This record gives sequence, C-alpha cells and structure tokens, in this order.
Amino acid sequence: MKIAFVGKGGSGKTTLSSLFIRHLTANEAPVIAVDADINQHLGTALGLDETEAAALPAMGAHLPLIKEYLRGTNPRIASAEKMIKTTPPGEGSRLLRVSEDNPVYDVCARTVRLDDGEIRLMATGPFTESDLGVACYHSKVGAVELCLNHLVDGSDEYVVVDMTAGSDSFASGLFTRFDMTFLVAEPTRKGVSVYRQYKEYARDYGVSLKVVGNKVQGQDDIDFLREQVGDDLLVTVRASDWVRTMEKGRPSRFELLEADNRLALQTLQNAAEDSYAHRDWERYTRQMVHFHLKNAESWGNAKTGVDLAAQVDPAFVLDERLAEAGAAQPA
Repeated sequence: MKIAFVGKGGSGKTTLSSLFIRHLTANEAPVIAVDADINQHLGTALGLDETEAAALPAMGAHLPLIKEYLRGTNPRIASAEKMIKTTPPGEGSRLLRVSEDNPVYDVCARTVRLDDGEIRLMATGPFTESDLGVACYHSKVGAVELCLNHLVDGSDEYVVVDMTAGSDSFASGLFTRFDMTFLVAEPTRKGVSVYRQYKEYARDYGVSLKVVGNKVQGQDDIDFLREQVGDDLLVTVRASDWVRTMEKGRPSRFELLEADNRLALQTLQNAAEDSYAHRDWERYTRQMVHFHLKNAESWGNAKTGVDLAAQVDPAFVLDERLAEAGAAQPA
C-alpha cells in the first residue's frame, strides 16, 4: 500500500514518517521509503549521517533511465523522450514491485539498516545551484509520480512518502496515488490551516485523509484538534524523549519508544490497511489517466511534439494481479 505524510513545514511529518517506517520494519513489513520533500531530511531521521544522506542518488537526475525502463515494449510510447511524469502504464509497460530488484532501484535506491531490518530509501534530490531561478521542485517530484503510476503493491507491502510541505502536493496528480494520506498537525490554528486547505482540494478525488495530532501535551490540545478537524482526527502523538535523543543523533533502540506512541503508530498501520482493502483499482487507473490528459493538454503535447493522449491504453487497468507478471497485460 502507498502512504503519504503531509503537513505544514515544522509540523513533524518527517519525524513521524521515519517513526512509521521503523514501526513497519519492526513488524517485518517490506518498505520502500521516499523523501519527496524539498527539504531532504528523511535519511537523517532514519539514522544516516549528513554525508550519507547527501550521497543519496537523486531520482530526478535519473529520469531518462526510469522512463526507458518503465516504457518496456509499450507500443503506444515511441521513445522515453516522449514520456512525461504522468504517462500511465499500458500493455507492454514494465511495472515496479516493492520486493524485487530492478534497474530503477539499482540506480535510485539505497539500503538503510534499521534496528529491526532493512528498507529501501529513495529521494527526489534537493535543489541544486543550477536549479535556482529556472526550475520548479515539481519537475523533480515527477520521477516519484511516474514510479508510483507503474508500481503494483500488495496488502503486506508499503511505500511511505514524505511529501513536500503544505498544499504543494496538489501541483500534480501525485496526491491521488495514496491509499492513505496522514496529515500531521500541531494543536494550533496554523497547524490545522493546512488540513482545511488539503481537505478542500482533495474533496472531489476520493482521497483518504486522516489527521495525526503531533506535539500534543495534554487533553486541551486533543480537545482543540477534535474541535477543529472532527472525526478526521485519527490519533495524537505526545512529545517524545526518544525522538528528542534521535534528533540529537543519539537514538536508542526503537523498541524503547514510548508505549503510547508505539500504539499510535499501530493505529496508523491499521487505518492504512483498512483503506487499502477498499482500493478501487479502476478508479485509481482513471485518475492516473485524468491527470495525464490534463498535463498533456496544458504543456506535455507542446513539449514533446506528439499527442500524448495516444499513450493511454483504454483496455488497461493497473491491478494487484499484475504483480506476478513480467510486464503489464491488457485487462
């Protein structure tokens, strides 16, 4: 299943993403973690030092390889150069799976050892000096969207994405790629303002959205969040001594995380599993096509010089049954 952590800058979404990833690994689940935030801190939150985190390969820098691999033998795609970030899979496309080896993971992912197992970590990459003033961050996040569009995941597999802050997620169709979106909110007016905006933007797309109250210190904070977000408040996480030592670079073993915070993480996992169980694969594919056609008309056709609508395979539905296939087949 695919899970996103969103929220305003400073809300603690990267910290909670890393805790959730550790929790899943402790439960022996296969995990791919993706740092899609403009401020790349997920690697250090998972225990890498600054040098190791800075050495993570940037997915955006390997977009030609990603496109060429995913294109496979799809007859609707003339070349990798004619693919854009929203290009959907069709018959002949190569699909990604969480627990496999492939050229995309070889180049873009690195193995990170946690207390209870290993994960694959991928990162969009930060802004570079050459990007300043001429590039938007969504051009980098496009590599994530393309990969998620071609990724077939099972109920016992997890892709956890630490998203860019605020409502920037809506600059593409990436926000529809998740079974569950956890919006991390502090118990303040600013903390819940992003929630209201996010819910409004996602209203017509069937996005499963739950609020995780963070930095909660008492019942008054809980009451405030419940008053502001209602039943969308899933769980709250209190201030953590374990997290404080982790952020100082001296983490203890994950099993020593406070019991109530461990229970909160299990609540997140339960909610994600329930949402995945109700995934509508046909709607999931339709949304993929919807945003591809919007991007094609807005800028893609002009950029590539072809009618990108022709890339859509009308008979194709991304489905869990394709997970065992070597390439995508028609529905």
